[in-house]
Amino acid sequence: QVTLVESGGGLVQVGGSLRLSCAASEIPFSNFYMGWLRQPPGKGRELVAAIKSSDSSTYYGDSMKGRFTISRDTVKNTVYLQMTMLKPEDTAVYYCVVRRSSLSTWNYWGQGTQVTVSS
Repeated sequence: QVTLVESGGGLVQVGGSLRLSCAASEIPFSNFYMGWLRQPPGKGRELVAAIKSSDSSTYYGDSMKGRFTISRDTVKNTVYLQMTMLKPEDTAVYYCVVRRSSLSTWNYWGQGTQVTVSS
């Protein structure tokens, strides 16, 4: 079982920045993706960003490219999401997620952290 604990959400003004953190317990498989999904109010979930354990390749949702950066500290087993130039449409619950590289479904989820961008 993998436990994911998110932190860093909150209220920020348009154009501001915020950094989310996700600390993972030991992940019992060697090849995986770790990342973030989000769910805006009244909408479905979408990929924000993900990072691959084997080579640290990164992936972003289209609307996040150039504004968000995902990174990983392998010693602390923690992934970070640096968000800049935030927009009201970035308002959402952000979930830290993990999945095996061989699967298409996210196996493990954090409890979620609220990010609200006010105009």
